[in-house]
Amino acid sequence: MHPFVALAKNAVEEYITRRKVLHPPEELPVDMKQKAGVFVCLKIGGELRGCIGTFLPSADNLHDEIVRNAVAAATEDPRFCPLLETELEAVRYTVDVLSTPERIKDPAELDPKKYGVVVVKGARRGLLLPDLEGVDTVEDQLKITKMKAGIDPSDDNVEIFKFSVERYK
Repeated sequence: MHPFVALAKNAVEEYITRRKVLHPPEELPVDMKQKAGVFVCLKIGGELRGCIGTFLPSADNLHDEIVRNAVAAATEDPRFCPLLETELEAVRYTVDVLSTPERIKDPAELDPKKYGVVVVKGARRGLLLPDLEGVDTVEDQLKITKMKAGIDPSDDNVEIFKFSVERYK
């Protein structure tokens, strides 16, 4: 198990069983010192059970970003009830570390298998991770992302950003 995934798992288990938030060790490993947006997704039996993330870093380091988002995925995803202690053993985790989003000029720059997308219009913002089952075309990717943001899917007057992820399982 990759250290990022182990950290997410430990953070969720510590919070669900003891209501404690993991703090970083005194000396963080080098790969945990960087700042990046992170999504943590939880699945049980192949079905999504929670997924929360940040597309820009909101914490001082990757350790804290993973911990915050792992706990939020387990307890604050509005699509699901908070994770139960009895479910912990069945949970499988993924941690996606995002590159800095870059604005695109043309949807031809997108590839739903390779890049995630952020769509922005005014205060509305939607994000979709890359390489999701059932999202095979740029058109599908943009339509779903706009809908998540509450933007009319036919509205082409939006800012579009792409990002890549390193996915850890």
